[in-house]
Amino acid sequence: MIPLSTLREKHPQFIYEKYDWNISSKGLEIIFNFRLLPDIKFQPKILIENASLAQIEKIGKETLDNLVFNLGLAEMISYWKTACSPEIMINAGALDAEQKKWWQWLIINGLGQFFYENKINFNGPGFLKITSTKPTGLKFSNLKISEKILVPMGGGKDSAATLEILKRTEKDLTCFALNPTKNTEEIIRTAGCENPVFARRQIDPKLIELNQKGYFNGHTPFSAYLAFLTTLTAALFDCRYIAVSNEASSNEATLKYLDKNINHQWSKTFSFEKSFKKYSQKYLAKQIEYFSFLRPLYEIQIARIFANFEKYHPIFISCNEAYKTYSGTKTPTGTWCANCSKCLFAFIILYPFIDKKEIIKIFGQNLFENKNLLETTKELIGEKPIKPLECIGTRQESNISFYLSLVKARQESPSGNLPFLLDYFEKNILPKKKNWPKEAEKILNSWNRQNSLPKGFNKILKPYL
Repeated sequence: MIPLSTLREKHPQFIYEKYDWNISSKGLEIIFNFRLLPDIKFQPKILIENASLAQIEKIGKETLDNLVFNLGLAEMISYWKTACSPEIMINAGALDAEQKKWWQWLIINGLGQFFYENKINFNGPGFLKITSTKPTGLKFSNLKISEKILVPMGGGKDSAATLEILKRTEKDLTCFALNPTKNTEEIIRTAGCENPVFARRQIDPKLIELNQKGYFNGHTPFSAYLAFLTTLTAALFDCRYIAVSNEASSNEATLKYLDKNINHQWSKTFSFEKSFKKYSQKYLAKQIEYFSFLRPLYEIQIARIFANFEKYHPIFISCNEAYKTYSGTKTPTGTWCANCSKCLFAFIILYPFIDKKEIIKIFGQNLFENKNLLETTKELIGEKPIKPLECIGTRQESNISFYLSLVKARQESPSGNLPFLLDYFEKNILPKKKNWPKEAEKILNSWNRQNSLPKGFNKILKPYL
């Protein structure tokens, strides 16, 4: 890895030069132009399929320009982080003082894990300055928009649960997916969601080349990028609401670094959701409401709901290892790895609510028998100081999930041998508390009031609690 000081001296400025868009037979094609001084250029692209000229004429060119410009600001983070240049210069559009402050906040917090893993001191004087060359911002019109809901889809249980619940109402839905996997497409088909909108994001190959040469790489606030992309998509496809599937569990910090809480899921938190909603209504499209439909619930509660949606059990995958390429050095498997913290967490929260044979069929094995997952278990339940840097639930949920799984296993086999991890939990963790049943009941029946569901959506979700 090249030292930070060397990279910052060599590349003192990162420039967001311009953006371009056009309508083709494929849809809306967007190209962003970034430059890392002195001589490195990036041109990432994104295609929003089936977007039409009529849609652009309806929302207005200025509105589209503004939405594309802001999407480019979210896109640039992945490229700026390669060298962490002291200055970001925005030539593609104008930012007022409040916007500059907001983007500084997003970059510093959204890249918390990146800074931690690369041992970067983001608190130093002059670490980052954002400047803008244009004097006035882009104008955008008031949108006349329907009550449709855009539902962003991944390949996991959470978005499948959101979609399944909302489609049981009389509301009009449009499914959306970025670079959809086979699992995502299958979930959308299984749900009967017609005419989904797909977007195809293309990373500039030079980014991977720089990573391989020793430039910085790491976690970025992907959900923040999706927030801007789905707002643009919602405007084009006449959707007032954007119902993402972030839950209460994402609010728990993972660790502390340089006196700052670091959260792998920072851009899924309620804090980001509130702030983005405020930014969007002032600078993007005030008629569009971005919110998380599952925010009142914890992961274990979502698992209990998802257990009833059996048609998705053979096709969902919540393992991130299934899709990682490690900067182009690995081919994605598209299957559960059954050896990571995400797989183990998904297994333990589903096990209490799904038939044993069924859950083993889903994961390909009984993960409680995997002795290699003992250290991961300790990380999940708080026996180690740092929780895995993954999209997983709280330590309390992990403990309760192990407890409920243990209760189920003992009911099935009162005096028989337990699987390795449940045996460890029974002998080493269970005796440390006396109120397991009460704690389990509390978290399974709680309703997190720290949420901003639009009017009427509480009534849709409440019956599933």
